Amino acid sequence: MKPIYRLGWQLFRFIFACYFRWRVYHPERVPLSGPVILAANHASFIDPPLVGAGVKREINYLARESLFRIPAAGALLRAVNSVPVNRDGGGAAGLKAILDRLLAGGGIILFPEGTRTRDGKLQPPRSGIGLTVIKSNAPVVPVRVFGTFEAYGRHLKFPRPRPVAVKYGQPMLFETLRAEAKTCSKPRLKEIYLEIAGETMAAIAKLDPCLDSVKRDA
Repeated sequence: MKPIYRLGWQLFRFIFACYFRWRVYHPERVPLSGPVILAANHASFIDPPLVGAGVKREINYLARESLFRIPAAGALLRAVNSVPVNRDGGGAAGLKAILDRLLAGGGIILFPEGTRTRDGKLQPPRSGIGLTVIKSNAPVVPVRVFGTFEAYGRHLKFPRPRPVAVKYGQPMLFETLRAEAKTCSKPRLKEIYLEIAGETMAAIAKLDPCLDSVKRDA
């Protein structure tokens, strides 16, 4: 890790351990090198650092493009591997930036739901992650965060000291759908995007920390 990234990584691990009493399950399922998409549910602003702090490698994060126009904020965001995207997290420029990080062998956190939940429940996925998966060769690791809605959901102005957890699932390769996408029609391609999004969200939904009797070493 770059020194400034490691500093932020250690700081967040300290905060999550002391303030949120975090638990981390199966971080060893995330490859330590090479491209990888960490696909997580989204309940809070603390989800990205929680998912990233649980693994021992640098991860790229999405951040609003407007924040990069602020000199100090922009410099910090670039130092910690943030990718500029528009308000909705889409757009050709945002997709290219994400794919560039993946093609360079980096890891990136994406949220299939697209936005934070308003009630703490999992939301239907959007097709955007399917597009990203097809355009890259990166494995997809489903990730589920727990407790972050209660700790710092949309309804809260300040973070509360509630227990949080993050669990990493088995990598998904989507080899069959990736092969079909190379020659299929455009209507079928759109269906493939939705299939990948649905399968990814289903894998996230199946992750349950209660199935692990022992917390894994973070």
